[in-house]
Amino acid sequence: MSLNLGDPFPNFTADTTIGPIDFHQWIGDSWAILFSHPADYTPVCTTELAAVAKLVPEFTKRNVKPIALSCDSVESHRGWIEDIKAYGQLATGEKFPFPIIDDAKRELAVKLNMLDKDEIGSAGLPLTCRAVFVIDGSKKLRLSILYPATTGRNFSEILRTIDSMQLTDKRKVATPADWLPGGTCMVQPTVPEDQLALLFPAGISSVTLPSGKKYLRKTECPN
Repeated sequence: MSLNLGDPFPNFTADTTIGPIDFHQWIGDSWAILFSHPADYTPVCTTELAAVAKLVPEFTKRNVKPIALSCDSVESHRGWIEDIKAYGQLATGEKFPFPIIDDAKRELAVKLNMLDKDEIGSAGLPLTCRAVFVIDGSKKLRLSILYPATTGRNFSEILRTIDSMQLTDKRKVATPADWLPGGTCMVQPTVPEDQLALLFPAGISSVTLPSGKKYLRKTECPN
């Protein structure tokens, strides 16, 4: 299955560490981040799930629900969670803060085109790549990133992209290279000059360019 940004994200049912879920019902009116892993009890995956567990309060602030997928059983996931907690120095007696999907049969990995054909596991099958899907409250795909199985993800960067998408949903701006929340944004080129004062009462500044074209217009976007 090939998914493009803006496409409805396919619904599915799955067994998880919190029990069976219908994915769309589980999301509800929230956003979601679905991220896949090649296997349980693997070093990079363990560091990633520990990182996300620590960042759950940040995802919650943004109304985003994390959910992981790994190509092993729920029983295996539950044992692995104890290692994740130990590595991340998380409270061992508390419930793990997000579910992990059982994809032992690789059905979702195949359906969502998550396989890394260059990385072959011990069973002779392609490993699941490190896919990231961000889905909004309308169940549309807003962001898709595929990392190779050997490269761990930067979840602070993923939070940054969510901040950008949620900001630009509300305001007619785009975020430039290396933007951080609270930083200067670019006015979208589609905004006509006669609407600038109404949409940007704090003002804008235009960058003078050799072409003479006034498409680089900056505005402040406070948090």
